[in-house]
Amino acid sequence: MGKFMKSGKVVLVLNGRFAGRKAVIVKNYDDGTSEKPYGHALVAGIDRYPRKVTKKMGKKKLSQRSKIKSFVRVVNYNHLMPTRYSVDVNIDKTVVNKDAFRDPGKRRKARREAKSKFEERYKTEIGRASCRERV
Repeated sequence: MGKFMKSGKVVLVLNGRFAGRKAVIVKNYDDGTSEKPYGHALVAGIDRYPRKVTKKMGKKKLSQRSKIKSFVRVVNYNHLMPTRYSVDVNIDKTVVNKDAFRDPGKRRKARREAKSKFEERYKTEIGRASCRERV
């Protein structure tokens, strides 16, 4: 059987604090490591999703409702459910990596990096949708 848990794959987190949340695999460890001898993945996901926006909303309200809260976590493969989707969110692997979990400052920076990438992607999708409505 081929390896399908690759970086960029969209997964659902099944257990823990972020159960039911969608995430993207940043780096996969199929064979495990010395401290975690099982298959696991470093994932970045969305903890609080953006709210619904409409055409008649102003810029301020639109920006407030488009905010995303993200999380970065190392999760066992048993607690991930892969979807058929892959996303091309280019999360900087020098910022979001396993070393970020040792220092709270680096962890905050990693979460901020994931948040900025997710929000950027979301805002481009909103732009595309509004262009389709006008045509």
